[in-house]
Amino acid sequence: MIISRITTKAQTTIPQAVRTALGLGPGDAVAYEIVDGHVRLTKAREPQRDDPFATFDEWDGDADRRAYADF
Repeated sequence: MIISRITTKAQTTIPQAVRTALGLGPGDAVAYEIVDGHVRLTKAREPQRDDPFATFDEWDGDADRRAYADF
């Protein structure tokens, strides 16, 4: 079992063994999930970026695809 302490500012250092196991490095984000009184710590995934034009199906015709094929 790996243990770390919480500071007076509610901060803790993620131990090296945990950082290595999760592939964490400087600037990475972590995610916490509480399940049945336990906390699961994982490396946070990058949010999926939605295609802002996916909902514009009125621009998804054959003529549009041909006109913008080179872009």
